[in-house]
Amino acid sequence: MQKGTTAMPSRKSTFVVALAILLCGTALTSSGGEPILAVDMRSRVAIPNAPGLFCVACERQQWDPRETAIIICDMWDRHWCKGATERVAELAPAMNQVVSAARDRGVLIVHAPSDVIKRYKDHPARRIATQAASAGGLPEGMRSWRQWKDDAEKAAGYPIDHSDGGCDCRPPCKEGSPWTGQIDAIEIKDQDAISDSGVEVWNLFEARGIKNVILMGVHTNMCVLGRPFGLRNLANAGRNVVLMRDLTDTMYNSRMSPQVSHFTGTDLVVEHVEEHVCPTITSNVFTGRPAFRFKEDKRPLAVFISAENEYKAVETLPEFAHELELKHGLDCEILQASTEKEGEAIHAVSGMEILADADLVVVFARRRAFPPEQMKYLHEFLNRGGALIGLRTASHAFDSRGNTPAGHEEWPQFDAEVLGGNYQGHYGAGPIAAITAAVGVADHPILKGIELPLLSSSSLYRPSPLAAGTQLLLVGTIPDQQAEPVAWTNRYKDSRVFYTSLGSPDDFKNPQFRRLLINAVSWALDREE
Repeated sequence: MQKGTTAMPSRKSTFVVALAILLCGTALTSSGGEPILAVDMRSRVAIPNAPGLFCVACERQQWDPRETAIIICDMWDRHWCKGATERVAELAPAMNQVVSAARDRGVLIVHAPSDVIKRYKDHPARRIATQAASAGGLPEGMRSWRQWKDDAEKAAGYPIDHSDGGCDCRPPCKEGSPWTGQIDAIEIKDQDAISDSGVEVWNLFEARGIKNVILMGVHTNMCVLGRPFGLRNLANAGRNVVLMRDLTDTMYNSRMSPQVSHFTGTDLVVEHVEEHVCPTITSNVFTGRPAFRFKEDKRPLAVFISAENEYKAVETLPEFAHELELKHGLDCEILQASTEKEGEAIHAVSGMEILADADLVVVFARRRAFPPEQMKYLHEFLNRGGALIGLRTASHAFDSRGNTPAGHEEWPQFDAEVLGGNYQGHYGAGPIAAITAAVGVADHPILKGIELPLLSSSSLYRPSPLAAGTQLLLVGTIPDQQAEPVAWTNRYKDSRVFYTSLGSPDDFKNPQFRRLLINAVSWALDREE
């Protein structure tokens, strides 16, 4: 999920990665005996001394379910836009599963189908909302729609143009208000609450001691953000509020700026929320499964595992992923481990379950040993033939040199077995390496359009000899030393694998290197660029 280009003047930032601060705690229970919810909250914070750039931080919090509520926003039975109606119908069963699991754990469920509350006037859940005692001290704005959270959000503006109403259908649907109630696929229980009033919701939360609020539903760029009970008002009121980013949608016409797919448009709005309004989470917190994905979202899913502290992958990978999303039609997710140099916290990364749905994994990690329950997803991904790209320190990504915390897993053979390399350290920093094509590979698709020689200030790695079956593509030379392999392909079982020892910040500034990676992505996915 990524950031701004010239087609998006309101987005100054390039897409920047999630910096995970993983707090690995023991199992806890609430005062009521319910297991505490371990919630990974993703937000975006400004990078110091880098105007317009943001770093996405993932903070793990422990929530008491009985101090937590879910608000289901405007999941109507029918929308004026046919496409929106169809997506709501697809969202609803997945949403109901999450709501059911949350309810069973003691989470309060608030159904908020705006404009149709009278339909539920005799429902027990409606009475729960209306009978909550007035709390007093009502925060400013809870009675009305909020256009912007603050001046900073207003100055940034939206990352998509939805000024036409956001209907993606052809011909466009006629606007109106055809909804009569919440979609039936989301069950309303008597112990739930029903309200579209910010005042009622506030009173209810105060009466119940609700500290944490999850918003899900439609549409994030409109009602989810702006309603009296929406993200902006609750964030300004000091509630610990988050958006469940996989169980939402946008009103966005993909023919409008920045002319990306409807689903990429939703991703851009989610990033806007993370930058300017509040953190986000996924339904995994209740299901333990990969995030929900719309059936019409055909974008190849590329997952970046970023876990190193020497080459600023925390900044370079997201920018590259942004380019893949906006210009090459991929869906990109970045799993960012700690960038600290040592300590047990560096040996963990959240979100690995997404690899179950991934088409491509990009590894830029250095000497990490993740828990087996995380590493199993990478093994399973490769065993089913998923495509993989390794960058620079991926040659020693999972070799922690024996500094493996108890209950964690090394994979020192990853270089030889998967990448086909033989990492033996590197030459000293300083000499500029001249990168040229290996003999007989000028027509390889990964080298298409690359202007050689490519010059790199990265210290030259020593990965030779390569494993049998690899195809050498690029070699690098520095004065008074033998040529060394710099880029090659390999096959691991049925997986297409590409590796390059390049990957410093200066390399990423080189358009020839970026072209090389884009070609490698297309080759690994076996798709035409």
